[in-house]
Amino acid sequence: MNWAQLIPSELLQFLLALALSFLIGLQREEVKHGKDRDFYSFGGVRTFPMIGLFGFWLAKLSEANPAALGLGLATLGSFLWLSYRKKLEMSSAAGMTTEVSGLITYLIGVLVYRQDFWAAVTTTVVLLLLLELKEGLERMAHKIPPEEIFTFTRFLLLTAVILPVVPDQDFSPFHLNPHQMWLMVVVISSMSYLSYLINIFSGNRKSILLSGLLGGLYSSTLTTVMLAKQARGSLQPRMYSGAILLASGIMYFRVLSLIAIFNMPLAQTVGLPFLLLGSLGCLVGWWWSNGTRGVVQDSNLESKNPLELRFALLFMVLYVTVMVVSGWVSKWAGASGIYLLSAISGFTDVDPFVMSMSQSAGQSTAVKLAAGAVIVATSSNHLLKGLYSYFLSDGKVKRQAALFLLLYSGAGLLALFFL
Repeated sequence: MNWAQLIPSELLQFLLALALSFLIGLQREEVKHGKDRDFYSFGGVRTFPMIGLFGFWLAKLSEANPAALGLGLATLGSFLWLSYRKKLEMSSAAGMTTEVSGLITYLIGVLVYRQDFWAAVTTTVVLLLLLELKEGLERMAHKIPPEEIFTFTRFLLLTAVILPVVPDQDFSPFHLNPHQMWLMVVVISSMSYLSYLINIFSGNRKSILLSGLLGGLYSSTLTTVMLAKQARGSLQPRMYSGAILLASGIMYFRVLSLIAIFNMPLAQTVGLPFLLLGSLGCLVGWWWSNGTRGVVQDSNLESKNPLELRFALLFMVLYVTVMVVSGWVSKWAGASGIYLLSAISGFTDVDPFVMSMSQSAGQSTAVKLAAGAVIVATSSNHLLKGLYSYFLSDGKVKRQAALFLLLYSGAGLLALFFL
């Protein structure tokens, strides 16, 4: 016998509304008892379940009279406003958390009656987390620099405002799609922004190896330049040279992720070589550093904000240039021209070239040729970083890092024979 069928569904809904609102009331009751006895606080373990049931039954009444639900919300809001006024009379610093929680509890009762159980339970869980994590959230808010709020606003501008209105169609014989181009900007910026945020919140506790790891997600070339400069006169040459190699290893995972988002056949072609090369760079870099942690105090290792619009516009210009040039080279110079262009691109910025190959692979460029070009570009980029390491650093670091990157570039080119 199925006992669940013997229980009326409305009773189960009633019990769920009661349980969810009781949890909220229980949390508010704990806070209430933690305060000064002379401090007024609205509601607790009895009041909040009553509010939840109030919303539940008014939702039932609103089926016959839709105005009942709004009238109930207005009535509850009036009581909560009176409660907040009493708080203000006792303290000018009074908050509205409990009163707003009461309004949400009312809505949870309504959601349960309308059988929107996922929304009701999820709202309850999120509300409880926000209430319980009050101190942690306030500490986090104090740690966030004011300019980072504007930075995140720029991120929303890139993703939620500009991207949806950009035309999603091909233009010119080179198949330039503005929507795809801006989507690339969003994806690359998002990955860099994640690294940027971790870098910001790690503060002075970040290690040389962590800088190399995060730098590989942001820009292995920029990280190499910064670490090479920082390493001048350092007593930890193995630490710095290992971190530089680690950043280049992480670059392979970053590039492979970008390719997979826009062209899965190309990602499958370069997947195994990139996974092996990335693992090799990370493992050797970590091993050479002996797994120790050297603290970096120099602020030069801080990444620049990746959400500046000028970076997006620069990427767009470089991407369009590479798309047009690679299309022309592919038509008039064939595979040898593409490989030459990829080698040159490695000495500038790898991302626009990689993204252009992701767009053209399987259309104007054969997938195998595009895969080889991407491998050549990343190997060429290691040579550039080797030169930076040699000329910007000194002592053992310049020799170790330059040799590592030279050998790493050769290992990358060997992958061409396995395509």
